[in-house]
Amino acid sequence: MTEPSKEQSELFQDPTVPGPTTAELSTLATRLNYSLSDDEVKQCHSLITDALKGFNRLDHLVEPTLPVKYPRTPGYRPTAEENPYHAWYWKSTIKGADSGKLSGKTIAIKDNVMVAGVPMMNGCRALEGTVPDVDATVVTRLLDAGGTLLGKATCENMCTSGCSFTAAYGPVLNFHDQTRSAGGSSNGSAVLVMAGDVDMAIGGDQGGSVRLPSCWNGSVGIKGTWGLVPYTGALSIEPSVDHLGPIARTVHDCALMLEVIAGYDNGLDHRQPPNIVVPEYTKEIEVDNLNGMKIGILQEGFGFDVSEEAVDRIVREAAHKLTSVGAELVDVSIPMHKHSEDIEMGLVFEGGYHCMIRGSVQGLGYRGYYPTNSMKTVGAAMKHDTKRQPNNFKYLMLTGAYLNETFHGQYYGRCQNLGRLLRQAYDDVLKDYDVLIMPTIPFVAQKLPKEGEMTFQERTHYCTGNLQNTMAADVTGHPALSINAGWVGKLPVGMMIVGKHWDETTVLKVARAHEKIMGSQ
Repeated sequence: MTEPSKEQSELFQDPTVPGPTTAELSTLATRLNYSLSDDEVKQCHSLITDALKGFNRLDHLVEPTLPVKYPRTPGYRPTAEENPYHAWYWKSTIKGADSGKLSGKTIAIKDNVMVAGVPMMNGCRALEGTVPDVDATVVTRLLDAGGTLLGKATCENMCTSGCSFTAAYGPVLNFHDQTRSAGGSSNGSAVLVMAGDVDMAIGGDQGGSVRLPSCWNGSVGIKGTWGLVPYTGALSIEPSVDHLGPIARTVHDCALMLEVIAGYDNGLDHRQPPNIVVPEYTKEIEVDNLNGMKIGILQEGFGFDVSEEAVDRIVREAAHKLTSVGAELVDVSIPMHKHSEDIEMGLVFEGGYHCMIRGSVQGLGYRGYYPTNSMKTVGAAMKHDTKRQPNNFKYLMLTGAYLNETFHGQYYGRCQNLGRLLRQAYDDVLKDYDVLIMPTIPFVAQKLPKEGEMTFQERTHYCTGNLQNTMAADVTGHPALSINAGWVGKLPVGMMIVGKHWDETTVLKVARAHEKIMGSQ
């Protein structure tokens, strides 16, 4: 081994990582229920001081990072006139490669996804002023394919709401009725697509957040199989349910965007297996019929206490029309689907607490890429700027902290184990059926609450009151797409199509057949 030079020795002589005082160490020991004498605290303090010298040496090494390949300016916060739906958080034009599959396409990026040099606040004032120094992998892939990024789309505060009234700069308004919710948490992405501000957008999905706003705004949104699209460079909620996916006006553009962003990220995202094969979805989905295809109508996806009869009927009628192009429809049952909300919330409560509070909204304990600069600024905001964090987020984190300190991960582990049973229950039915169909949300878009109209408890219930059907696919990792099935008045109704793992092609194929049928009416 080469001996360090004199200059290196001097460089590494004094630690720059501040260590705890003996008083701070005693407080930490008490919190961990450790009984240490004053002398043992002093000895431990000396050991820690020595250990931290190694971190000083690490601080002088250059860590690998994500590429930033295309020039950009920081951009600006749009005016009210430019932003009638409150769907833009930030505008900044970044031109990608001169040619590629997305040449001529304009794109918005959900504001939990990092774009170097462009502000990111994840819908939360506590994170305002955060400016990432890297491009997320999906951002680089979109630019490499010739796309043009126009800015960051508003998202719900910390991405922890399925509705659209918690974002820091005000509610995102439904494209079809500005008095109603646009869904969440990727609401800005869906609204910008439907308003024609962009051709396509990136959304994130941990409980339905690509599909929920697609449902209530009438766009097409798909979250692929867990791990198909790299999550590298996006803020996390709970790694085992994190997904990114495309939102567009048409199935073709959704498929096109998925072609570009899907695929293995060379070990940077631990969610991914290395043998991912990405088809040319746009070529494979154009078929004349669905002959030989069996579609299951999931009974547990209908008839909730909150379900609207018109929504259930419209989705069933839309599914039935697929028989006109050769598909066979059969009612199927997955009783465990009714427990998917409870399983997912068990993961998000405690997993979210570990990831978002203790892991700086990235999580810890996995191999892959860590955006360390953003982890520093985001982690500090999570710890110190709590007054500007929303109450529904505090409820989630308090519940997670309570579960962790009282049950020591038992319920998180139980939910992971039960999630495997839910996945197997879906797999068992999908052995005999190509896709499953149900409403994305069992009711149409709700009225937005007015400021001061609801209590803390009522607003928190409102945030998660539309997740009856979407959470299951996040837990099981199956691909799931939402597409407009019809209308209740002027409000869209979403139909969700769920497929086998790694078979996004069939999901998109069924969606494209439905799109053609709707277009022929």
